[in-house]
Amino acid sequence: MWKRWRIRILLFLAVLGPGFITANVDNDSGGIFTYSQAGAQYGYTLLWTMIPITIALIVVQEMCGRMGVVTGKGLSDLIREEFGLRITFVLMVLLVVVNYTNVVTEFIGIAGSLHLFHVSKFISVPLCALLVWALVLRGDYKSTEKIFLAASLVYIAYIFAGVLAQPDWHESLLATIRPPAKTVWNEKYIYMAIGVVGTTIAPWMQFYLQSSIVEKGIRVKDYAASRLDVIVGCIFTDLIAWFIVVACAATLFVHGMGAIQVAADAAEAMRPLAGDYAFVLFAFGLFNASLFAASILPLSTAYTVCEGLGVESGVDKSFREAPFFYWLYSLLIVGGALTVLLLPDAQLVNVAILSQVLNGVLLPVVIILMLLLINRSDLMGQYKNSRLWNWIAWGTSLIVIGMTLAMLWGMLPGH
Repeated sequence: MWKRWRIRILLFLAVLGPGFITANVDNDSGGIFTYSQAGAQYGYTLLWTMIPITIALIVVQEMCGRMGVVTGKGLSDLIREEFGLRITFVLMVLLVVVNYTNVVTEFIGIAGSLHLFHVSKFISVPLCALLVWALVLRGDYKSTEKIFLAASLVYIAYIFAGVLAQPDWHESLLATIRPPAKTVWNEKYIYMAIGVVGTTIAPWMQFYLQSSIVEKGIRVKDYAASRLDVIVGCIFTDLIAWFIVVACAATLFVHGMGAIQVAADAAEAMRPLAGDYAFVLFAFGLFNASLFAASILPLSTAYTVCEGLGVESGVDKSFREAPFFYWLYSLLIVGGALTVLLLPDAQLVNVAILSQVLNGVLLPVVIILMLLLINRSDLMGQYKNSRLWNWIAWGTSLIVIGMTLAMLWGMLPGH
């Protein structure tokens, strides 16, 4: 019995990486800001969204993992082959634009988190940009993945920050399984609920996960362990999100301090309420998340675009073997860093909000293309979607479309 379990554990550790890393990067600067705002403004009343969010995230990510294992191809590669170069090119352009705003948001998080420790953005942003650029340019897939896995585990800082905030555990756990009373459901509450759901599943995640699985060489016979990697990653990342909401609910909401503009504001406001340890952990978690995502997002974009256009890509390739891949990766990092350095701080918040809106607009397109691909018998064979998975995935895409329309409507003057 022990021998069988030992083999299973070793197999899981062998494929651990793509699913766990991809899910955790979702708790980036924009995600931390959204979860912090949810807890600060509405206390524990939005925690009930975490369970359906986790289910939706697992289904969408598992679909990508399965397509990568069965076809041996990345998502953008499959889209080009099945839907043509024209649609792929338009999608790649949109993804580059969306991911550029996301990269800017990550450098906003880096600048804000280190500013809490009195480090100027003119020092922190260039140094961190150089660090993430060198990480991929000088590394290979295995070493880079190990660094990313270590960065994923640092999210545990938010669990400690949530405990130090001394929340009402009974109320928070009850709010997780039970929606609040109807009196809470006003227009602003619904808008924030939309934000919490929408920030969890980003378009770039699907492309990055499938490309990572293909590059790692995971085979069909290892699929069960790979699927477990995806599920564990999704549960872990939403557990962290839960603790971020709880930490801000137990401190900022309780003391009526709901107005925060960026994620760093939550750490600063938490300091006199929960102590220096909670402040340091929250701020350090924000820095780790922002630096982590600033590495992954440009990498994901470079993978995706290269696959979609049919050119060489991969961190195991040299600069000479994959010049377009490395140039695109470098330009996204340099562009994101320069934007944060050149734009006034007051305008950076608008860029962060814009990144979340653009994510919401593009995501349904990506999910629908995934569904059209994964339900093809000639492509997936016996591994195509089950009826339950289709219901959940189509439901998720329709909900995201509805959320996006509601978000855009709310942004119009007079709403």
